[in-house]
Amino acid sequence: MTYEEAITYIHSINGMFCNPGLARISALCEGLSHPERDLKFIHVTGTNGKGSFCSMLTSVLSEAGLRVGRFTSPYLRFFNERIAIGDTPISDEALCRLVERVRPVADAMEDKPTEFELISALGFLYFKEMNCDVVVLEVGMGGRYDSTNVIERSLLSVITGIALDHTGFLGDTVEKIAAEKAGIIKDGCPVLTAVTESGPAAVIAEEAKKKNAPCRVIDKSDLCVKKCDLFGTTLDFGAFSDIEISLLGLYQPENAALVLAAIEELRKIGLSIPDAAVRCGMKKAYWPGRFEMLRKNDPMILYDGAHNPQGIAAAVKSLRHYFGDQRLSVLTGVLKDKDYFAIAKDLATVGAEAFTFTPMNPRRLDAEEYAKVLTDAGLRATACASLKDAYEAASKNARENDRPLVCLGSLYTYKDLMEYIENS
Repeated sequence: MTYEEAITYIHSINGMFCNPGLARISALCEGLSHPERDLKFIHVTGTNGKGSFCSMLTSVLSEAGLRVGRFTSPYLRFFNERIAIGDTPISDEALCRLVERVRPVADAMEDKPTEFELISALGFLYFKEMNCDVVVLEVGMGGRYDSTNVIERSLLSVITGIALDHTGFLGDTVEKIAAEKAGIIKDGCPVLTAVTESGPAAVIAEEAKKKNAPCRVIDKSDLCVKKCDLFGTTLDFGAFSDIEISLLGLYQPENAALVLAAIEELRKIGLSIPDAAVRCGMKKAYWPGRFEMLRKNDPMILYDGAHNPQGIAAAVKSLRHYFGDQRLSVLTGVLKDKDYFAIAKDLATVGAEAFTFTPMNPRRLDAEEYAKVLTDAGLRATACASLKDAYEAASKNARENDRPLVCLGSLYTYKDLMEYIENS
């Protein structure tokens, strides 16, 4: 099987979240002799911040000398990014070999697995094959019925934060969404969360109590941000002082605090994580597409994959912090199942002019319609025929007006946008 054939097969699998439940992934793992049972997991869910958390924690644990599997989604440029050892994605050869192993098992199932269930099984197989000491396992969506929740135990269950997103699948209130996220809590396995809002926090605490799982909520008053600019952030949290992170965004210190709390919890259960590994790993951690500076000048280009109101609001808050009252050029495209009216309202507070495009996604919002929404919100917007046209118009606008260009609304445009930037 060639790499192209392997990827084609993976994408040919039913990608829809059909009948909720873990029966399919359980059957698939059983057919593969349950590779997940030979692994130790740090299981991560939440609405925003999962990827950054996983990146920083993986970096620290790798610096501590552990072989760390990292399972994340979605990928930005190459499929292999989803399954990695440290920051090294699975090789094409290994992916092909494992797809050949999984395919006959999946094809023989009466109730066929979804694409994400298939990818989860591939990850479990690879991490077992690579003799990982620990796997940082990010859910795809939700938690309770997410295929990653086939695991029976975890070293630590982490819930980064709760907000309204994927409401059609997870529920239309933060409490309902919290209940789905809290579904990853395992009997007797410790829980760590940054959720402090009363409603969802109570749901998580109740689920932890039912599972007899010790639950720690990080004390945000222990976090002190000492420096935060476009060159990085320095912070103190609890016993950790002068921790430097390179990830940008005002929301990253809180993600970093959650990572440092996780390190404290993992030390309690016997993992050796020296302070030097913490300091080096936090600074080296890199997570593309999340308030990432793609170009430093001519014009400066920032990319943030925020795509729900909470994420956009956090990105806008960061933009105000870094640039003050300076207005920005905006490149944006969104999906129609997002609250794009709320997104437009926030973008209007920092944008000078916006350029919209229609994302290459079945759930896309038309560029013309989005431009009208933005204009009605107070941000002059021009609809463009393609992402390339929008990028060229937006970058020209930013350059001519000597202002930064910020790109937000979807992670799925990152690959194409990077290619345009690299070739321009």
